[in-house]
Amino acid sequence: MIDFHSHILPGVDDGSKDVKESLRLISMLRRQGVDVVVATPHYYAGNEPPEIFVDRRQKAYEQLSAELPEGSPRILLGAEVEYYEGISSLQGLDMLTFGADKLLLVEMPMRKWSELAIKELKTLSCVKGYTVILAHIERYMRFQNPDVWKRLRSFGILMQVNASFFNGVLTRRKALSMLYKGHINVIGSDCHNVENRPPAIGDSFETIRLKAGEKFLSDFTEYNRSLLFVE
Repeated sequence: MIDFHSHILPGVDDGSKDVKESLRLISMLRRQGVDVVVATPHYYAGNEPPEIFVDRRQKAYEQLSAELPEGSPRILLGAEVEYYEGISSLQGLDMLTFGADKLLLVEMPMRKWSELAIKELKTLSCVKGYTVILAHIERYMRFQNPDVWKRLRSFGILMQVNASFFNGVLTRRKALSMLYKGHINVIGSDCHNVENRPPAIGDSFETIRLKAGEKFLSDFTEYNRSLLFVE
Protein backbone atom coordinates (compact mmCIF):
# COMPACT_ATOMS: atom_id res chain seq x y z
CA MET A 1 0.00 0.00 0.00
CA ILE A 2 1.04 3.58 -0.60
CA ASP A 3 0.56 6.54 1.72
CA PHE A 4 0.52 9.66 -0.47
CA HIS A 5 0.32 12.27 2.30
CA SER A 6 2.22 12.20 5.57
CA HIS A 7 4.15 14.38 7.99
CA ILE A 8 6.67 11.82 9.18
CA LEU A 9 9.92 13.78 8.82
CA PRO A 10 11.29 14.97 12.15
CA GLY A 11 11.23 18.65 13.03
CA VAL A 12 10.34 20.02 9.58
CA ASP A 13 6.78 21.22 10.18
CA ASP A 14 3.90 20.62 12.58
CA GLY A 15 4.29 16.87 12.13
CA SER A 16 6.71 14.54 13.89
CA LYS A 17 8.72 16.42 16.49
CA ASP A 18 11.81 14.19 16.48
CA VAL A 19 13.38 11.03 15.05
CA LYS A 20 11.95 8.88 17.84
CA GLU A 21 8.39 9.88 16.96
CA SER A 22 9.09 9.46 13.24
CA LEU A 23 10.26 5.91 13.83
CA ARG A 24 7.08 5.15 15.77
CA LEU A 25 4.93 6.54 12.95
CA ILE A 26 6.82 4.51 10.36
CA SER A 27 6.48 1.38 12.46
CA MET A 28 2.73 1.95 12.64
CA LEU A 29 2.53 2.41 8.87
CA ARG A 30 4.53 -0.76 8.30
CA ARG A 31 2.21 -2.79 10.53
CA GLN A 32 -0.75 -1.46 8.55
CA GLY A 33 0.76 -2.78 5.31
CA VAL A 34 2.26 0.41 3.87
CA ASP A 35 5.40 -0.24 1.86
CA VAL A 36 5.80 3.24 0.30
CA VAL A 37 5.16 6.52 2.10
CA VAL A 38 5.48 9.98 0.60
CA ALA A 39 6.79 12.51 3.13
CA THR A 40 4.90 15.73 2.38
CA PRO A 41 5.89 18.42 4.90
CA HIS A 42 4.07 21.73 4.58
CA TYR A 43 5.61 24.25 2.22
CA TYR A 44 4.66 27.93 2.53
CA ALA A 45 6.10 30.13 -0.19
CA GLY A 46 5.83 33.18 2.06
CA ASN A 47 8.23 31.64 4.56
CA GLU A 48 11.16 30.48 2.45
CA PRO A 49 12.24 29.73 -1.13
CA PRO A 50 12.01 26.11 -2.31
CA GLU A 51 15.77 25.51 -2.14
CA ILE A 52 15.89 26.35 1.58
CA PHE A 53 12.90 24.12 2.27
CA VAL A 54 14.42 21.26 0.28
CA ASP A 55 17.67 21.58 2.21
CA ARG A 56 15.80 21.38 5.54
CA ARG A 57 13.77 18.44 4.28
CA GLN A 58 16.88 16.58 3.13
CA LYS A 59 18.64 17.01 6.47
CA ALA A 60 15.60 15.70 8.31
CA TYR A 61 15.39 12.74 5.94
CA GLU A 62 19.07 11.90 6.46
CA GLN A 63 18.61 12.02 10.23
CA LEU A 64 15.69 9.64 9.95
CA SER A 65 17.12 7.28 7.35
CA ALA A 66 20.20 6.70 9.50
CA GLU A 67 17.92 5.15 12.15
CA LEU A 68 15.44 3.26 9.97
CA PRO A 69 15.28 -0.46 10.70
CA GLU A 70 15.48 -2.99 7.90
CA GLY A 71 12.14 -3.60 6.23
CA SER A 72 10.80 -0.09 6.78
CA PRO A 73 8.56 1.43 4.10
CA ARG A 74 10.34 3.23 1.30
CA ILE A 75 10.21 6.99 1.82
CA LEU A 76 9.78 9.39 -1.10
CA LEU A 77 10.26 13.12 -0.59
CA GLY A 78 7.57 15.58 -1.63
CA ALA A 79 5.73 18.51 -0.12
CA GLU A 80 2.24 19.73 0.71
CA VAL A 81 2.35 23.09 -1.06
CA GLU A 82 0.02 25.78 0.20
CA TYR A 83 -1.94 27.44 -2.61
CA TYR A 84 -1.55 31.17 -3.09
CA GLU A 85 -2.26 33.55 -5.92
CA GLY A 86 0.75 33.31 -8.19
CA ILE A 87 1.69 29.72 -7.34
CA SER A 88 1.94 28.84 -11.03
CA SER A 89 4.83 31.31 -11.37
CA LEU A 90 6.84 30.10 -8.37
CA GLN A 91 10.47 29.59 -9.29
CA GLY A 92 11.75 26.19 -8.18
CA LEU A 93 8.36 24.50 -8.06
CA ASP A 94 9.92 21.42 -9.69
CA MET A 95 11.89 20.88 -6.48
CA LEU A 96 8.65 20.23 -4.61
CA THR A 97 7.33 17.51 -6.92
CA PHE A 98 7.67 13.74 -6.57
CA GLY A 99 7.04 10.58 -8.54
CA ALA A 100 7.28 9.65 -12.18
CA ASP A 101 4.74 12.24 -13.34
CA LYS A 102 5.90 15.42 -11.56
CA LEU A 103 3.25 15.04 -8.89
CA LEU A 104 2.52 18.26 -7.00
CA LEU A 105 0.41 18.01 -3.84
CA VAL A 106 -1.45 21.29 -3.32
CA GLU A 107 -3.36 22.33 -0.20
CA MET A 108 -6.23 24.62 -1.12
CA PRO A 109 -7.89 27.27 1.09
CA MET A 110 -10.88 26.35 3.24
CA ARG A 111 -13.37 28.53 1.39
CA LYS A 112 -15.08 28.79 -1.97
CA TRP A 113 -12.38 28.99 -4.62
CA SER A 114 -12.26 31.93 -6.99
CA GLU A 115 -12.09 31.67 -10.76
CA LEU A 116 -8.50 32.86 -10.43
CA ALA A 117 -7.71 29.86 -8.25
CA ILE A 118 -9.27 27.49 -10.80
CA LYS A 119 -7.27 29.19 -13.55
CA GLU A 120 -4.03 28.83 -11.54
CA LEU A 121 -4.66 25.10 -11.11
CA LYS A 122 -5.40 24.75 -14.82
CA THR A 123 -2.14 26.56 -15.64
CA LEU A 124 -0.14 24.28 -13.34
CA SER A 125 -1.64 21.21 -15.00
CA CYS A 126 -2.21 22.14 -18.64
CA VAL A 127 0.56 24.68 -19.24
CA LYS A 128 3.30 23.90 -16.74
CA GLY A 129 2.88 20.14 -17.07
CA TYR A 130 2.54 19.17 -13.41
CA THR A 131 0.28 16.38 -12.28
CA VAL A 132 -1.56 18.33 -9.62
CA ILE A 133 -3.02 16.43 -6.67
CA LEU A 134 -5.41 18.35 -4.45
CA ALA A 135 -4.85 17.39 -0.82
CA HIS A 136 -7.68 16.05 1.38
CA ILE A 137 -10.50 17.24 -0.88
CA GLU A 138 -13.15 16.06 1.57
CA ARG A 139 -12.38 19.18 3.61
CA TYR A 140 -13.29 21.53 0.76
CA MET A 141 -16.29 19.86 -0.84
CA ARG A 142 -18.96 21.76 1.07
CA PHE A 143 -17.55 25.11 -0.09
CA GLN A 144 -17.52 24.40 -3.83
CA ASN A 145 -20.19 24.19 -6.51
CA PRO A 146 -20.46 20.60 -7.81
CA ASP A 147 -19.34 21.57 -11.31
CA VAL A 148 -15.95 22.70 -9.98
CA TRP A 149 -14.83 19.11 -9.47
CA LYS A 150 -15.81 18.10 -13.01
CA ARG A 151 -13.87 21.06 -14.42
CA LEU A 152 -10.78 20.25 -12.37
CA ARG A 153 -10.84 16.59 -13.40
CA SER A 154 -11.09 17.70 -17.05
CA PHE A 155 -7.77 19.53 -16.53
CA GLY A 156 -6.15 16.25 -15.45
CA ILE A 157 -6.08 17.20 -11.78
CA LEU A 158 -6.08 14.30 -9.33
CA MET A 159 -7.84 14.09 -5.98
CA GLN A 160 -6.45 12.86 -2.66
CA VAL A 161 -8.52 12.07 0.40
CA ASN A 162 -7.43 11.21 3.90
CA ALA A 163 -7.92 7.74 5.31
CA SER A 164 -10.33 9.19 7.87
CA PHE A 165 -12.83 9.81 5.05
CA PHE A 166 -13.19 6.04 4.62
CA ASN A 167 -12.93 5.31 8.34
CA GLY A 168 -15.64 7.67 9.54
CA VAL A 169 -19.09 6.16 10.08
CA LEU A 170 -20.81 9.21 8.62
CA THR A 171 -18.49 9.63 5.61
CA ARG A 172 -17.63 6.07 4.58
CA ARG A 173 -20.54 5.67 2.15
CA LYS A 174 -19.69 8.96 0.40
CA ALA A 175 -16.02 7.99 0.18
CA LEU A 176 -16.79 4.63 -1.39
CA SER A 177 -19.24 6.20 -3.86
CA MET A 178 -16.59 8.70 -4.98
CA LEU A 179 -14.00 5.95 -5.26
CA TYR A 180 -16.26 3.79 -7.45
CA LYS A 181 -16.86 6.78 -9.76
CA GLY A 182 -13.13 7.44 -10.12
CA HIS A 183 -13.34 10.71 -8.21
CA ILE A 184 -10.67 9.64 -5.71
CA ASN A 185 -7.22 8.93 -7.10
CA VAL A 186 -4.95 8.53 -4.08
CA ILE A 187 -5.25 8.14 -0.31
CA GLY A 188 -3.06 9.50 2.45
CA SER A 189 -2.85 9.04 6.19
CA ASP A 190 -2.01 12.73 6.77
CA CYS A 191 -0.44 11.49 9.99
CA HIS A 192 1.28 14.11 12.15
CA ASN A 193 2.00 12.41 15.46
CA VAL A 194 1.35 9.25 17.43
CA GLU A 195 -1.20 10.75 19.81
CA ASN A 196 -4.07 12.63 18.20
CA ARG A 197 -3.14 12.30 14.51
CA PRO A 198 -1.67 8.81 14.06
CA PRO A 199 -1.79 6.90 10.78
CA ALA A 200 -4.93 4.82 10.22
CA ILE A 201 -4.59 4.15 6.51
CA GLY A 202 -4.66 0.38 6.90
CA ASP A 203 -8.29 0.52 8.01
CA SER A 204 -9.26 2.50 4.92
CA PHE A 205 -7.71 -0.03 2.56
CA GLU A 206 -9.39 -2.86 4.46
CA THR A 207 -12.73 -1.09 3.99
CA ILE A 208 -12.06 -0.87 0.25
CA ARG A 209 -11.09 -4.52 0.11
CA LEU A 210 -14.23 -5.63 1.95
CA LYS A 211 -16.64 -3.40 0.04
CA ALA A 212 -15.11 -3.30 -3.44
CA GLY A 213 -13.19 -6.54 -3.55
CA GLU A 214 -9.59 -7.69 -3.80
CA LYS A 215 -9.36 -7.04 -7.57
CA PHE A 216 -10.53 -3.45 -7.23
CA LEU A 217 -8.02 -2.77 -4.46
CA SER A 218 -5.21 -4.43 -6.44
CA ASP A 219 -5.97 -2.36 -9.53
CA PHE A 220 -6.16 0.83 -7.46
CA THR A 221 -2.80 0.06 -5.85
CA GLU A 222 -1.15 -0.66 -9.20
CA TYR A 223 -2.47 2.63 -10.58
CA ASN A 224 -1.01 4.41 -7.56
CA ARG A 225 2.36 2.77 -8.16
CA SER A 226 2.31 3.86 -11.80
CA LEU A 227 2.09 7.49 -10.62
CA LEU A 228 5.24 7.10 -8.56
CA PHE A 229 7.49 4.77 -10.47
CA VAL A 230 8.56 4.38 -14.09
CA GLU A 231 7.93 0.83 -15.25
